[in-house]
Formats: sequence, C-alpha cells, structure tokens
Amino acid sequence: MEMTTTLQQEIHEQPAALGRLLEAESARIDRIAAAIQARAPRFVMIAARGTSDNAARYGQYLFGAHNRLPVALATPSLFTLYQSPPRLEDALILAISQSGQSPDILAVVEEGNRQGAMTLALTNDVASPLAQLAGHTIDLHAGAERSVAATKTYTSSLMALALLGAALSGDKAHRQALDLVPAFVAETLAATESILAAARAFREAEACVVLGRGYNYSTAFEIALKLKELTYVLAEPYSSADFQHGPVALVDKDFPVIAVVPHGRTADELTAFLEGLQARHPHLVAITAVQSLLEIAHTPIPLPADLPEWLSPLVAVVPGQLFALGLALAKGIDPDNPRGLKKVTRTT
Repeated sequence: MEMTTTLQQEIHEQPAALGRLLEAESARIDRIAAAIQARAPRFVMIAARGTSDNAARYGQYLFGAHNRLPVALATPSLFTLYQSPPRLEDALILAISQSGQSPDILAVVEEGNRQGAMTLALTNDVASPLAQLAGHTIDLHAGAERSVAATKTYTSSLMALALLGAALSGDKAHRQALDLVPAFVAETLAATESILAAARAFREAEACVVLGRGYNYSTAFEIALKLKELTYVLAEPYSSADFQHGPVALVDKDFPVIAVVPHGRTADELTAFLEGLQARHPHLVAITAVQSLLEIAHTPIPLPADLPEWLSPLVAVVPGQLFALGLALAKGIDPDNPRGLKKVTRTT
C-alpha cells in the first residue's frame, strides 16, 4: 500500500509502537505501581491538554473500574491564571503530554511536588521539562511523531495507562490481554483502503456528531478532535446518554452520526438507541463489533469481535484516525499541515 502522507505512515506505525512500549516499560511500570501502592493515594488527578486530555478520559474509566480510584481531570487555569490550586497532598498527580513542554501542565506537577504529592509523567520525550520535573516517568516509546495530528502517541498513552492499571490491580489476565492489542490494531489497519474510500462520501459535510459511552467516551472525543483539526468539520463528541438530553434534535435526514460500539456493557443501550434513531434517516457510520449495527449502517466499519470492551479504545480510535485522514484528502486538505496548528502547543 502506497502511503502518500506522513500521517498515514504514523497511523500504520501504531502496532510497532505499542509493542515497543509493552516490551520496554512493563517492568518500570510494575515498579511505579508498587510505589503508588506504598503511598496509597486517595485519588488521581490527571493533567493534560488536547489529545492527551482525551487519553485522560480513558483513565477516568480505567482506574475507576479496575482500581476503584476516583479520578479528577485537572483544571490547569487554577494553578496558573487564578493561582488557587486545590489540595493535592493525598493525590497521585498524573501528567500526560507527548512533548512534555506545556507550561500549564508543568505548573500542575510543580504544585503537586510542592504539596508533597506523588507525581508521574507519561511523555514521549524523557528529556523534556515534564520528565525532569515529575517524580516518576513512563516513556511512551512511540518514536518521533512528525505529523501535527497525534496518533501513535495517543494510543501509546492509552497503553501506558492500561499497563499501569493492570499493574496496580495485579490482574494477570488483564496484563496478558494487553499483549494482544498490537495484533488487534494491525487487524483493524488491514481495512485502511476501504475506510479511506468510505470517507469520500462525506466531502461536503460541515458538521457531524461522534457518539461513544463508557470507556469509549474518550474515543468519541478523540475522533471528533481528529475530524476538527484535519478536516475542519464541526464534529461534536457526546456520550450517547448526554446526546439524548437535547442534542439529538440535531439529527435529520443524511446528518452524519459516527458511533463507536464494541461488545460490552454499553452495547445494548447504544444499539437500541441507534436503531431507534433510524426513523430520522441519519447517515450512520458504525465503528462496531455488533452485527445488527453493521447491517443498518450506511458506512459499517467492523471491530474485532473478541476485543474486550476495556481495551477497545486502543483499537476503535484507529478507524476514526483513518476516516479523518480520508476525509481530509477528499476535501483537498493537506493532513500533515492543518491550518493554524503546530506540533507543540504551549498554553499557560
């Protein structure tokens, strides 16, 4: 397959990047988990921006479901603009930043250190200011990411969080399941050409919604972000539950609805909702392992049937990345140079 863009090359590097992370960081993550258990934090506060913030949403569900840890997303403006940080002494401060350079994320970690909290960084640059500031660091091992839109660093961030969750719980089955993820991603990438082609039907689209629930609330946000930054489509992410509290009024004939539905606890609710939504005749893009949804979708994108729900965000986002790439190309947009964006964004 000819890869004409850096972004497509990096999307296809994800199985290898995830494999490197599994091999290189598992032992370190086990040691970090032991240090966390020794400190016994009452909650986790995750500091992140952009794509990393979407990874943090996955962490909320993961650490809550597997480790019974409450997870809060940091509000960095409280640390910088308002200079009124919350009490953090009983927290694990977990910062996620591919570049490790954003001043507001650094400010959260610095304040955590000042208050005596345990601090941990997930970053793709172990020489970055964030890695130097945090008490512990997990290297994402994604390799240099040249495209502006983050892809392999996103899935590597999810993998690092999943490894940490498995180490904290001591669940050997969960840890073993993680070894299967690179192959699941590779299986999904085999459909690249059909997904790129399917995206062309949306070249005139100006808006859409992206639905997910549970673990894949994060996936809805990440796919929507990729669509916004690469295609300039106003893509709005929602939990399917929140979507029914008003925004569902957006849906009319041929309105694009992208839904992420793996097998698992959320599948029945999402399937019933999407089947009922067919009365409004939306253009449904279903990224799913549920056969009935594949059958009613205008654009069916299968997920591996044996993919565990808690790991599905590492795989389900990949069709979204490819769909955004295909739509950018169909609109005549250079996906490696989206307007107004740069690789490292420093916010305060």
